[in-house]
Amino acid sequence: MPIRTDPALFASELKRWRHHRRYSQLDLASRAEVSQRHLSFLENGRSRPSPEMVEHLGIVLDVPLRARNALLNAAGYADAYSEESLQGVALAPIRGALHTIVEAHNPYPAYIVDRSWNLLDANVAAVDLTALLLGDQASPELSTNVLRLFLHPDGARHRVTNWTEAATVLVERLAAECARYPGDPDMSALYDEVISYPGVTPRRRHESATSGLLTVIEIDTDEVSLRLCTTISTLAAAGDVTLDELRLETLLPANNETAETLRLLRR
Repeated sequence: MPIRTDPALFASELKRWRHHRRYSQLDLASRAEVSQRHLSFLENGRSRPSPEMVEHLGIVLDVPLRARNALLNAAGYADAYSEESLQGVALAPIRGALHTIVEAHNPYPAYIVDRSWNLLDANVAAVDLTALLLGDQASPELSTNVLRLFLHPDGARHRVTNWTEAATVLVERLAAECARYPGDPDMSALYDEVISYPGVTPRRRHESATSGLLTVIEIDTDEVSLRLCTTISTLAAAGDVTLDELRLETLLPANNETAETLRLLRR
């Protein structure tokens, strides 16, 4: 159902996304298989797109679902994607399935975070690892946000022997997320906070991280030494803003010694 809006709003938003993805009008027209003339009319407000065209351009421009709803609103249409609470009734089956996956990774740490890296679910191994890294005095601010846990001066950095290398990868990932959500105030605030920490180097906001698929984290405490590889999974074709922004992260042993240590810790 159409809603009232400024006709120029969609035009400016479309142009902003095109510039952010570094496409010329001809590039985008070619990728979207529409005429450059029609695209030009959309960008100067002379033509009003159908909801199907907004959706099509959003897919071509790799616009996340949250921002795709905003594009639809700018064009005068209602949201196409729901945004349910992960704790609500509607997503209860998916929440249960995700929890089963997380628990199945024991004795290896696994957890689920949202787009701001807030911890939403974690298995026992991940809780134990957090306690090992932060000790008994861990504040909720650090223990419930993965970025703060690893990067904050009062977090785990003193127990991560390759902290500089790991921190670089994490900040690159955050910068890539900022590039995927351009202009998002929450993402920008998190990025500004993180790069204000001592020893954290700002990274250019590319559309993708450049440090490879795996991040190695080396942990050394009085009790154990661990060498872990991180992996990240997302939900394909989520269809809901909340699910689209979830990340399942696992910490897998990078050597046999770490695997055995994690098994012993669980016992």
